[in-house]
Parts: sequence; structure tokens; C-alpha cells
Amino acid sequence: MTRVHDMGGRFGDGPVIPDNADAPVFATEWHARALAVTLACGALGRWNIDISRHARERLSPRDYTGFSYYEKWIAALADLLVERGVLTKADLIGQGDDDAHPLTLKILKANSVAAALAHGGPADRNSEVRAKFSIGQAVSCRHPAANHLVDGGHTRLPAYAAGARGYILRQHGSHVLPDSNAHDLGEAPEPLYAVRFAASELWAHPEHANDQVVLDLWQSYLAPL
Repeated sequence: MTRVHDMGGRFGDGPVIPDNADAPVFATEWHARALAVTLACGALGRWNIDISRHARERLSPRDYTGFSYYEKWIAALADLLVERGVLTKADLIGQGDDDAHPLTLKILKANSVAAALAHGGPADRNSEVRAKFSIGQAVSCRHPAANHLVDGGHTRLPAYAAGARGYILRQHGSHVLPDSNAHDLGEAPEPLYAVRFAASELWAHPEHANDQVVLDLWQSYLAPL
């Protein structure tokens, strides 16, 4: 099915206008707060980065196209907090009780933020899945570009690359598979590759046909040619 968030190379959405290099990191003060609250809630350990990405993708098409960037973050965060049993809808509108929350000890305190951000969320893992492809090898992306584990589920294979032919540029080792991790099916790590595509392979009328596009793609997204 069409994924409203999968906008790469799609016609009709207008030009991509880069931010001014001198523009502030956050356009308004609440944008910084939205990021801070999202990161702090992630530290509670009730979901992973793939689950949080999928929460934003699951917003209704009307909301997804109408919300600004950080409105999407806050809306998806509210959904996750309720779905994962952290808060209730009553809590979100200020009508919850004042009892101590069981996750209080997991609060990300101000003096721990820098270390938490520096540590990040590494996704590289050891895996028993053998690498099938070598550098320079020709491959094609699976078609359609959909999650093969969960109907309509999260995937990092963009729709514009479905069926496209490219070449292995680099091997990244094994990493957590988002298609599984976003749905509580386990990390299921497998080899990850940087794959090089000609722009003319991805789009019918590329502005610069000789450009090269590099995508990081998991092994199960690819087939040998």
C-alpha cells in the first residue's frame, strides 16, 4: 500500500528548499522542548527507535500531511505513551491521579543528558546470518518495497528503490533489522550494505541523470543479479 511518509522522488510536493546555513537549530523554543521530551521518554525503555519511527508513520494521512515536523513527533509520542502503558489519555489532558509513577527511577536527569546523547543507540550487532554479497556485486531491490514480516509495517527500503538495480559499495557489518524491531519481533540482525544506484535507475526523469545515490539497505531487501 502507499505510505504517506515515503515521499522521496514523488511529484507534486513542491521543491525541496534547504534551510539557511545561518538559521537557528530550532525555529521556535517549543521545537527544542519537543525533541527533549521525546528523547527523555525514549530513555524510559518502553520502546526502541524503530518503534518510535513507525509511530510517526502511523499518523493518519490528514495529520501527517498537515502537521509540521515536530508536531508529528509530539503526536506520535502521545500515541506511544498510551499504547505502551506509560500514561493514560486522562493523564495527557491533566486529569490523571497524582500517585508516584512506577517509572520514576528511569527519569533522564539533566546531568545525565550529555552522556546519554554521546552514547547514542548503537544498532550494530553480531549475527549468524552470513553476508551474501561482496563489494562491486550487482544487486536488485525487492519489489514491492514492503515489510515482508508485517503487512503495512515499518521498513527502511524506500518505495522509489523498489526493483532498482545497483552495486554494493560497502559492507557495514550486521545491524538490527528495523522491519522486525519496530514490531516487537526481536532485533533479527542481518548484514547491512551501502548500495550505489544511478539516478536514472531510480527516477524516470532525473534532473541530473549521472548522479549517484547511495542507500544503506539490509540483506533481506536485496537479491543478486
